[in-house]
Amino acid sequence: MSTSVQGHCDPAFAAVREVFERNFAEGRELGAAVAVFAGDRKVVDLWGGVADRRTGREWLPDTPCFGFSCTKAVTATAALLLAERGAYEVDGPVTDWWPESGAGGKEGATAAHLLSHQAGLPAFADPVSAEEAADPAALAARLAAQKPEWTPGEAHGYHALTYGWLAGEIVRRHAGRPVGAFVQDEFGRGADLWIGAPDEVIERAAKLSAGRRVQGSDLSGRGVQDEADSPKVVEDGDVLARLAGAFTDPQSPMNRAVNNPHPGKGGFNNPVVLRAGWPSAGMIATAPAFAGFYRDLVAGRILRPETLRDAIRPRVGGPDRTMVVDSAFGLGFMRPAQIFFTPAAGLDTAFGHTGAGGSIGLGDTEAGLALAYLPNLMGDQLSGDLRAYRLIEAAYASLS
Repeated sequence: MSTSVQGHCDPAFAAVREVFERNFAEGRELGAAVAVFAGDRKVVDLWGGVADRRTGREWLPDTPCFGFSCTKAVTATAALLLAERGAYEVDGPVTDWWPESGAGGKEGATAAHLLSHQAGLPAFADPVSAEEAADPAALAARLAAQKPEWTPGEAHGYHALTYGWLAGEIVRRHAGRPVGAFVQDEFGRGADLWIGAPDEVIERAAKLSAGRRVQGSDLSGRGVQDEADSPKVVEDGDVLARLAGAFTDPQSPMNRAVNNPHPGKGGFNNPVVLRAGWPSAGMIATAPAFAGFYRDLVAGRILRPETLRDAIRPRVGGPDRTMVVDSAFGLGFMRPAQIFFTPAAGLDTAFGHTGAGGSIGLGDTEAGLALAYLPNLMGDQLSGDLRAYRLIEAAYASLS
C-alpha cells in the first residue's frame, strides 16, 4: 500500500507538505490530496496514498474525490450568480418565484433564509431513498409542502442535506436546469469538478473508507497529536459529548438532518448518489480544481467582488439548532466558528465550507488564499479531526 506523497510544493509552503506527510506517517490518512493557491499561483499540489483500499489503487494527480458538504458552497455560488444577474432578489420572498413554498407557515421565507440555514427545514419529515433523491423537483416539492420546525428567519440550524434542494431550487427555477449542469455551463467548464458525475469519473474517483484503528493511531482522523494549541472546541469535552449525543440520538435534529436521504448500499460510494449529484453533498472534484474554484471566487472571476462580500457577510451566528454547537453562515458560506476552524490569521476574513469526514474548501479575500483538501478516509470530527485545520494553519503561516 503506497503512502508516499507526490506532487509540487513551493519551498515557501514547505510547512504544508510537512503537515500532509506527517498525517500519512502517523496513520491519519488512507489517500488524500491538498492544493493551495496564493493569488493565481498554485503553490501546493500534493497527493498520496491509495484511492481504493480494497484494490490498492494508487491516488493519482487526476484522482477526484467526493467532497460531501463542501458542495454547498458551489451550489450557493450558482444561486448567487443568478441573483447577481437580476433573476431574483436575495432578500425578497421565495413565494414570488416558488408559490408552493409558502405552505405550512413559510410564506415569509426569503432566498437569504434558504441560503443561510434559516428556512426551518433542516430535515425531511418522511424517509427519502437514494433513488428518490435523484429527482430534484420531487424533493423540492416535499420541502415546499412541509411545515417548518421554526418560523423562517427566527433561528438557524444546519440544513445538512435539505439545503441542496432548497438552494438548488433557486437555480432550477431561474436557470431551467439542475445545479450540476448550471455549474458546468457557467463556471466549471473544463474543470475536474462535477455535481452529478459521469460514469467514467465515478470509476476513477477515490473510494471512501470508514476509519479503523491501527497501532499508534486512530484512523477516525484524529490520530496521535499534540493538542496544546488545538482549537478550543477540541479541548472542550462537554462540546464533544453534546455533538456525539446529538449524532447518535435518532430523534435529534442533527441525526435526522444528516441521515435522510440515506445513500443506500455502499454509502456515498453508491453510483446512484454520485450520478444524481445531490446539490448539498454530491460534488466530486480534484483538489486543484476545487481550490481553483475558490481562487476564482477570491479573484472576482465568478461573482463580482461586491456580491462575494455580501455573501460572506455573517447573516447568522451562535447556537445552531441542528449542530448543537456554535456556527456562523453567510449566504451559503461558513464563517469561522466551532464547525469551521481557522487559525487567528483567518478569523475575520476566511470563508468556505467543510465536509463530513474532514474535507474542506477555503478562501480568503484579504490574504489571497485558496485551499482545498479532499481525503477518502472518513475522519471523525466528533473526536477532533484536525487534519484540515493543520493544513490551513500551515498555509497561513507560509504566507507570512
